[in-house]
Amino acid sequence: MTARCLFRISFCLGLLFAGVAGVAGVAGGAEPGFQAGFAERDITPEIGMEAPGGYGKAYHRSLHDPCKVRAAVFGEGSARVAIVGIDALFIRRPTVLAIRRQIQDKCGIAPEAVMIAASHSHAAGPMGYFLPGELDGAPPLVKSLVYDKSVTANPEYLARVEREIVAAVVAADAAKAPARAAAGFGREERAAFNRRFRMREGFTMTHPGQGNPDIIEPAGPIDPQVGVLGAWSEQGEFLGCVVNFACHGTTGPGGISADWIYYLEKTIRGLMGEKAVVVFMPGMAGDVTQVDNRSPYQIKQFGEVSARYVGGRVGAEAIKTLLAVEQAAGPLAPVAAQSRVLKIKRRAPKPERVAQALELVKQEPGKVDATEWTFAKEIVVLDARIKKEPIADVEVEAVQVGPAVFLSCPAEYFCQYGLDIKAGSKFPFTFPVSLANDCVGYVPTEEALSPQGGGYETRLTAYSNLEPTAGRQMAEALIGLAAGLQPGAVPSPPPLPKFQGQPWSYGRVPPELD
Repeated sequence: MTARCLFRISFCLGLLFAGVAGVAGVAGGAEPGFQAGFAERDITPEIGMEAPGGYGKAYHRSLHDPCKVRAAVFGEGSARVAIVGIDALFIRRPTVLAIRRQIQDKCGIAPEAVMIAASHSHAAGPMGYFLPGELDGAPPLVKSLVYDKSVTANPEYLARVEREIVAAVVAADAAKAPARAAAGFGREERAAFNRRFRMREGFTMTHPGQGNPDIIEPAGPIDPQVGVLGAWSEQGEFLGCVVNFACHGTTGPGGISADWIYYLEKTIRGLMGEKAVVVFMPGMAGDVTQVDNRSPYQIKQFGEVSARYVGGRVGAEAIKTLLAVEQAAGPLAPVAAQSRVLKIKRRAPKPERVAQALELVKQEPGKVDATEWTFAKEIVVLDARIKKEPIADVEVEAVQVGPAVFLSCPAEYFCQYGLDIKAGSKFPFTFPVSLANDCVGYVPTEEALSPQGGGYETRLTAYSNLEPTAGRQMAEALIGLAAGLQPGAVPSPPPLPKFQGQPWSYGRVPPELD
């Protein structure tokens, strides 16, 4: 952690922790003060189930580490919010709405106060993209392209994940107890890299290849901040934390896996205790991965060593941040949440493009260019999807825990928007969260969709198809949600009393030479 980063933590703590009263008691009918509860559940898929992460079918053949649901519930007075991280590529809105209804029925947390974000592990279970029966009304060719040639959810697994998310939130709510908490930022600049580059050809490429001499410069930024919200019991036991960082879950350590998030958890638990629950909320990483295309060295950028590298480095920053804020932790207030559903148009392919794509997908994939066939398949499916759903419901959500606010959207959102949201938020601890409460695909910047842009994230597909201004609409809405909330203060350590003692006797001696 750099000196600048430590200064930022100290400065923010001085601003944020000042002047908050202690935890209110429950006796006498008074509402409880600040409380925190954590829980986790297993959602590891079975060997042989679909492995998500690509545009076509793939299947799990081995197990590396378990996939989990991890939940944190924070309460202050009668208000409660739930922050849930799942080891999954994404989660769809119908699933989220069903989960929220069950949570409300079982423990009373309001639907708009539940944020569920997918870590975007490409090695997790079959949660979609397409849901069972989603395009049953489409023509036979389209149904075959969706159900036989695309990534689809396993209905039994999907039902299991629903149950375990509900169970984790209910358990975390039941585990709530008076707590102290604190937020802070670490800084990690060597674990994640923007994968899009401006090229000498005059447009932008995604992953142009390590050592490519035609690379000019990155076409977007990274967000090096490691956001952390940690909680301790009144007796000083570490309960758990929420960690926010922007990087794809694409290291691929081998087999079913939470990806580098597994090592993030392992690193934090190594110091803070094996019972600690580590809730990961992904930052805006639509164009950010672990791959350093400009590295001049022959290094492994995928696999076990890469997963350990990213998770270990991000985890180390999270630990340093927790250690920096632990003694300043206190009860946080207020706890609040707001959400809003935007209506955003989809980009429709031209009729001649659809006709061309239809002719191409009727051919065997092995007899034509694989990339062309894949994108043609996506155009055909998108055309059918737009006929059913020309406008997307895009939920943006703000969940506040005292001086910290989690601002989420359901996109693989480009990193620049996350930085814009941080700059526009009045909260000293703003944690942008992607792939939360749904998945609407890649949402690039408007520049990325210009003639100088490019990369596969900008292609028109059944997965990514919102109008060019979608990203800006989401950012403005999230900044607006944050503006409607009032940041809370965070207690500082008690002030030092006026010095009335004596210097240390061993230190209060002159030098002696003989």
